[in-house]
Amino acid sequence: MATFMKMVANGDILSIALKRYKCFIPNGSILVTRDYSISAENHENYDIIITGGGMVGTTLACALANNRKLECKKILLLESGRQFEYKFEEKYSNRVVALNQQTRTLLSSIGAWQHIKATRYCTVHKMQVWDACSDAMIVFNEDYLTEEIAYIVENDLLLHAVNKQLIDKENVNVIYNSKVENIKLPKTLEENAEIQLQDGTKYKTKLLIGADGVNSLVRQTMDTQYVKWDYNQMGVVATLKLSEPTENIVAWQRFLPTGPIALLPLTNCLSSLVWSLPTTEAKRLLKVSEEEFVDSINNALWKVYPKDGVVESGMRALQQLLEGLSLQTGAVKQLQPSVSAIIEGSRAAFPLQFGHSVSYVQTGTVLVGDAAHRVHPLAGQGVNLGFGDVTVLVQLLAEAVINGARLGDMTYLRKYETLRQRYNVPIMFAIDALHRLYKGTAAPIVLARSLGLQLTNAIPVIKKALVEHASGQIRN
Repeated sequence: MATFMKMVANGDILSIALKRYKCFIPNGSILVTRDYSISAENHENYDIIITGGGMVGTTLACALANNRKLECKKILLLESGRQFEYKFEEKYSNRVVALNQQTRTLLSSIGAWQHIKATRYCTVHKMQVWDACSDAMIVFNEDYLTEEIAYIVENDLLLHAVNKQLIDKENVNVIYNSKVENIKLPKTLEENAEIQLQDGTKYKTKLLIGADGVNSLVRQTMDTQYVKWDYNQMGVVATLKLSEPTENIVAWQRFLPTGPIALLPLTNCLSSLVWSLPTTEAKRLLKVSEEEFVDSINNALWKVYPKDGVVESGMRALQQLLEGLSLQTGAVKQLQPSVSAIIEGSRAAFPLQFGHSVSYVQTGTVLVGDAAHRVHPLAGQGVNLGFGDVTVLVQLLAEAVINGARLGDMTYLRKYETLRQRYNVPIMFAIDALHRLYKGTAAPIVLARSLGLQLTNAIPVIKKALVEHASGQIRN
């Protein structure tokens, strides 16, 4: 009894309890951890450290821990923000993602999809894209409405679902409010990467993964070339009330001279807006009255633009050619919905940029998600590219372990880089080219893109290939 009271007085019991029950708080940071041992040294060394606890970084940590070949590896996830707390609200968030089939498979494999399914999401069965400056249009999945081509999920709900699974992973520690101040990357395979937080805490790891977003400190420390440009546009988002209830299973996108406007289904009465606009116009629309904002949306969706005679002649010639070849001459246009109101407080905007790291890997270091690439949202592929990174990286790290290689082995990291760049780069530059092509209003440009869109719509095999690639069904 005397020994026990002495331990209490010295704080030993409290120290052991904190370590045993996952609540260690170094200098104000919150660390959710497991008790590997009481040795402080073991808390500083990890097999894998991931910087960035957003959707991609957290999913990666969960996927690594969920893999049978990697479940014995000690993983540390560093998140600069506070611990995420999700509270279900009837009002939808204004930030949503359109997840493809590959991403859903990934989330299902780690058990996160069950939480999304139990809460709410909306399936997209059809997509209609059309040009405001011509009658050119393309419809995806028109003949297969029983198939799901995308899933609309709120960002907060997705992160919550993955966090719920991460809590049960015994080999993953998470530190919140962890501001990374300095990174030292290894020069040889035998060395470890070193990370120092602002509070002075240091960690070492065999493999450092940068999932720390577009301004990635890991990427900056790698000193790799980063190709980027600003679109001088902002993406305006909001949650919209439709004028009348409908079977809301279609994603709508109209290319305007100022940028594309898209409506993504949420419920039979609600849709999510993503509208790319010049920065000055976007900022103006954030300040106008709700009535004027709604009128602007309906105008963008319904306004009839004057048609150029050259464009119309070219389109008629293409239609005659397609008829002569017994190809589909045009999709059946479905009328887009109109908007009656916006959900109060849902208007927001974010800048649109292009960014791509020439290298995704370096000795003992790898980039995923926005740390490696950033695209225009017109095709809804940004976060799906990041989740594709996660799927391939986990597979290759598991393969490295099976073959007895070190986690930072460049053979496997370079294979990851090759596979992902072969997949990401064509999509990224195709999206950028589409953005630039649809900014033009000169007749030759409008004619060229209209012919291309209509020709693509007329050839089912091309449309199917586009859908499969966007869904992540093309093998990396």
